[in-house]
Amino acid sequence: MNSIGRRGALGFALATPFVSRAARAQADWPSRPLRFVVPFTAGGGGDTSARALAARTSEILGQNIVIENRTGGNAVVAANSVLQSPRDGYSYLVDAANQITNPFLVRDLPFDYRTAFVPVTMTARFPQVVAVRHDFPARSIGEFIDYVRARPGTVSCGTPPAAGAGHLALELLQQRAGIRLLHAPYRGGADAARDITGGQIDSVILTSSTIRGPVQAGKARVLAMTSAERSPAYPDTPTLDESGYPGFEMDDWNGLFAAEGAPTGMLPKLLAAMSQAARDPNVQARMAPLGTVLVINDTRDFNRWLIRQRQVVEEVIKTANITLG
Repeated sequence: MNSIGRRGALGFALATPFVSRAARAQADWPSRPLRFVVPFTAGGGGDTSARALAARTSEILGQNIVIENRTGGNAVVAANSVLQSPRDGYSYLVDAANQITNPFLVRDLPFDYRTAFVPVTMTARFPQVVAVRHDFPARSIGEFIDYVRARPGTVSCGTPPAAGAGHLALELLQQRAGIRLLHAPYRGGADAARDITGGQIDSVILTSSTIRGPVQAGKARVLAMTSAERSPAYPDTPTLDESGYPGFEMDDWNGLFAAEGAPTGMLPKLLAAMSQAARDPNVQARMAPLGTVLVINDTRDFNRWLIRQRQVVEEVIKTANITLG
């Protein structure tokens, strides 16, 4: 055997135990609790859906999934926590639109979302609605747009928070419809819901769960969905896509992300368990009243969607000059 052959044989012999251990670790996964880091406060829609999915998924996998709320920094604190954790397939980030908006909104980011994280799956969608106060003259989304077009800058529209999904939907609607609303930014959806209930603002773009109270109280009417599909919570309400704005899609959403460099061999097992959990009648019954649509999709489909959505969001943010402040 020549020297190259001996070195090759020695290298193979040294590598084999490590390969075997790595393969064995993935085969035994999960052998200890998983960690889902959530950048949202406890009790909100993102946190609630993450906990519901995690609870059932943990039963299917036979291991606990610990939900860790790490708020702050427009979700950068949670993202950093996952990136600084061991990349062993046990720590994941449950993120939202911050993944695609922060690069355009947050200065001096310590990482690049596109290279630092690997998209795993979308976990949930929170369909948004365009709604008006109960006595607003328009009875349909077409009438609303015509009314606003005839009165530029005078019809108020509340969204929470600045640079959030509602704000992005508002700016996209203005760009697509050629209208100008008077934007009323709110710190949270509950504040906007309170003001449309009291008639202080003319319209809102909120999640279907947040608008539920004002609608049930007869203080608001839903005119359209900003999602690509109709919502089970409002099956008779058309989407903006159906209403003359093809391709319009701007929902709030959550997705699961792994740190780049973490092993991926266990992802099919994780996705299968999460998909089973999302279809569980008890989990769906818990989410339905909130208007939450659970989505466990293929990693490639999620990645392709993120690429398309990133292009739309970048254009909206730059054209509208959206900032966090």
